[in-house]
Amino acid sequence: MKSLINILRLIAVLALPISTFSQSLHYPERPVRIIVPFGVGGLADITFRIYSEKLSALSGKQFVVENIPGSGGFTAAINLLKAKPDGHTLMVMTNGTAISKSLYKSMPYDPSTDLIPISFAGDFDLIILARGDSKISNFSQLMSTAKKTDKGLNIGTINPGSTQNLAAELFKSVTHLNAQIIPYKSTPEALNSLLAGDVDIVFETYATSKSLVDSGKLLALASTGSQRSEYLPKVPTVSELGVGSYEVVGWNALAAATGTPVETVQAINKLMNSVADMSEVKQKLNALGSKAHAGSSQEIQKRFSEDLTKWANVIKQSSIEIQ
Repeated sequence: MKSLINILRLIAVLALPISTFSQSLHYPERPVRIIVPFGVGGLADITFRIYSEKLSALSGKQFVVENIPGSGGFTAAINLLKAKPDGHTLMVMTNGTAISKSLYKSMPYDPSTDLIPISFAGDFDLIILARGDSKISNFSQLMSTAKKTDKGLNIGTINPGSTQNLAAELFKSVTHLNAQIIPYKSTPEALNSLLAGDVDIVFETYATSKSLVDSGKLLALASTGSQRSEYLPKVPTVSELGVGSYEVVGWNALAAATGTPVETVQAINKLMNSVADMSEVKQKLNALGSKAHAGSSQEIQKRFSEDLTKWANVIKQSSIEIQ
């Protein structure tokens, strides 16, 4: 009789829909890797170290940040796609992931089909910087200087295809300024070039230039977002200053490999939203010039799709060589 009852129970379990059974599984079941496609110390790295600490505390399992830098984020993506798509290996994606789709002739993966965007972690504006002792002390003077100078402006950014570089290309395009964009290998090189007077302005994040701005060595002329940043409330946006079609907002997000169960994606999204809502996390990211925000999986998927189109057009209209 007991054997019959056990058999009937087993049949009942097997008859359950797969989704119902999978929802009963606990996530995470073991430590989770978060692959960051950049080196240690950058905004994405710091952001996800803040998140990983809180995700570990909430879930009871360790979320471990693993830095795997490489051109285009390819090495990081390959590592993600080699792992089992069960949510225990995740990857940081950025608007640079959308940019790479149009910047490279061939890629070892397709970010549009091989990744499932799970949630945002934070978004941030760029700022247009001038030297603190420069004759360019506001945005109006920047525009007039560009028009008066035969050689035009020298604009410094980091490497071609970066958000900073394409933000400068877009700015040049919509303002029709006579300007030359000079790419540098790193942010320190670009900022040092600005301090030395080799370039007139630089497009960078507040996180990387905060100490120079706070000390007065650099001056923030404008921010690139849709509204003034909480960390620089006195600095107007480019669109506010009359360039209505201009907006660039960088973002960091979390993604899983295609094939990851829907229920697992939903569980991770719920954890990310819980962390993003923590006041401590908001304060820490705000100090970095980033706004803590998670949102829905559909929201980040929509944003990613929009950025694919936006930056494809910018790259097509610019002089950037497809790699």
